Amino acid sequence: MVGSIGVDEVLSRYERVFSRIQRAPYAPVIAVRGRNSRIIDIEGRTFIDLASSATVVNLGYNDPEVVKTIKEQAEELIHFTFIYGYNIPALQLAEELLEITGFRDGRVALGLSGSDANEGALMLAKGFRKDSKFMMSYEGSFHGSSVGTTSVSGVELSKMTTRIIKPWLDVLRAPYPNCYRCPLGLSPSSCRLACAEHVKAIIDEVGAENVIALIAEPIQGDGGIIVPPESYFTSLEPTLRSHGIPLIFDEVQTGMGRTGRWFGYQHFGVQPDLITLGKSLGAGLPISAVVGREDIMNSLPDFSYSFTLSGNPLISRVALKSIQIIRERDLVRRAEKLGSKALARLNRMREEHEIIGDVRGKGLMIGVEIVRDKESKEKGLEEVKKVAWRAYELGLFLMFFAGNVVRVQPPLTIEEETLEEGLNILEDAIKDVEEGRVGSEAVARIKGW
Repeated sequence: MVGSIGVDEVLSRYERVFSRIQRAPYAPVIAVRGRNSRIIDIEGRTFIDLASSATVVNLGYNDPEVVKTIKEQAEELIHFTFIYGYNIPALQLAEELLEITGFRDGRVALGLSGSDANEGALMLAKGFRKDSKFMMSYEGSFHGSSVGTTSVSGVELSKMTTRIIKPWLDVLRAPYPNCYRCPLGLSPSSCRLACAEHVKAIIDEVGAENVIALIAEPIQGDGGIIVPPESYFTSLEPTLRSHGIPLIFDEVQTGMGRTGRWFGYQHFGVQPDLITLGKSLGAGLPISAVVGREDIMNSLPDFSYSFTLSGNPLISRVALKSIQIIRERDLVRRAEKLGSKALARLNRMREEHEIIGDVRGKGLMIGVEIVRDKESKEKGLEEVKKVAWRAYELGLFLMFFAGNVVRVQPPLTIEEETLEEGLNILEDAIKDVEEGRVGSEAVARIKGW
């Protein structure tokens, strides 16, 4: 059946049936098969995926052990309610999550997506700080597409949505520490973490007793892979602790070994009160989790955050298997090692190419910021679309966000030579854009995020 459908027909049918509220296509890659870091489309073309399908397939496409686990569990039990009854895979997964996150005396809540995990964390924080009014978050952040997570997110799209949909939270946003584009107009060498002092000033202004929690991505993802200074969160911790303000880390994108640590917060020497997981937790299947302190996790009435399909035994078993695979194959350390090599290569490219303004990241979570020229740092909004389109023509599937930042986030299992091949294609695409070999029609073909 698939072989009889052409690309144009699929694109046309998509337009007829799907709401535009869910889609921001990058290139007309219509995937039918996947193996590790490569996908095959309906025309038989093979693409290297340097984005892990939006940072979901940390273990690559169709890992044989994951496929085997799905088959074994499907033959035993596909679903039995977790919210009204009991199943063993959900129990084993929760125990493992408490172990790897360090919340050994904590509690777990399971869900279906990163959005609902972050929504749950916001609800739990409000339950814990009942009389507090303001949730603190960051400009440039993205925490999901539910009402609460949209209201705390700081990307422009979320702000536009919040103007239409009345949020249930009052939100205070602080500038996120971006040393390439300092929101306070300061120099990293002399700013003395003014961005952290800014957060403290906001807390003092509204009164610490009025702050529900601070929610943050340890490394901003959709904001453009923004890595804060190593001492940023530790400088905030005494203020938060002294006033009992919970720290929520959104690890939906940074978690599960992506940054060269199990979790992104482990780079910054601070212990959160809640963390949220999603995306890669299920190795491609929909599952999420909130993990944290018992007193916060039990702060709402019984049954107040539950989903009929949460704790699904099949998906829970796959998530448990994905944790085991990461541990057994030492993929956390592998992400650190490959990420160091990729960063070194990309920084060499930055020195040689005018439209690469900055390269930054941790492990295999790397951002390549495309600019019109390095001196002005003007965002290369059209240039990045041309790069993505040319890469598609050359057999590389790229994604970008923040308007101009290419995401280099391949599977943690990517072969070293395949990663090198993907970076070669990326450089070829950049060269072709710089030398004017990619026309303006490419800009119209890609929407992007």
